[in-house]
Amino acid sequence: MNSDRAVGAQPTASAHKRFALASPARRALLRFGLTGTAALGATAALGAVPASAAPAAPARRRPSTPQEALRELAAGNQRWSTCRERHPDESPSVRQALTSAQHPFAVILGCIDSRVPPELVFDQGLGDLMTVRSAGEVLDEAVLGSVAYGVLELDIPLVVVLGHQSCGAVKAAVTADESGDRLPAHIQYVADQIAPNIDRAKEGDARIASTIDANVRAVRTRLAGEPDLAAKVSTGKLAIVGARYDLTTQRVQRVV
Repeated sequence: MNSDRAVGAQPTASAHKRFALASPARRALLRFGLTGTAALGATAALGAVPASAAPAAPARRRPSTPQEALRELAAGNQRWSTCRERHPDESPSVRQALTSAQHPFAVILGCIDSRVPPELVFDQGLGDLMTVRSAGEVLDEAVLGSVAYGVLELDIPLVVVLGHQSCGAVKAAVTADESGDRLPAHIQYVADQIAPNIDRAKEGDARIASTIDANVRAVRTRLAGEPDLAAKVSTGKLAIVGARYDLTTQRVQRVV
């Protein structure tokens, strides 16, 4: 995945500005609650292996800038697409270290599609990525709050909006738009969010493919317009980029 350009931002109103306005004590409590120090029932885990039973793996340096994070994701995707995965950060020592803190270096906002798990696509391990997934990368308050938490509370320097080839949510939105039929239950909500991004200048499969990229751009633009995130982008501490995963090649390409 190329990493040569970050996205700017125009501020708009945001419901999750409460993260920035929270008191220090509340922010500390929130951070403690979501990172955690131990899992309930950990001492009774089946098949547990003491960390001392295996040699400690050397700690990987956490990318601290948007550019470093992009390079790490690009390298991981290269390994994945050539079947040379390393499956990093899965050792007993890493698992033990993660019981007290987490320091992910990228937020991946992706689709729920089972064929596109970010940790595999980018060949990353435990504690490396904060993944947020919704059908078609659709935004709502829960998704916005999850992305904001990663950036504002965990100081993550990169957000990637990851669409993918043959997205079922986009196809459903395009099909419903063309037929005028209503989709069942809450699926219609997803289609309604994607509908403004449909590329009606194209037909058939080309319309779906173009809409996948247009939807990624729209989600990226909306995130980049959130005031708290825009402030980070303006200082160079955060990049928000769009990308698409191709199922046929297993490669991730930038969407600009």
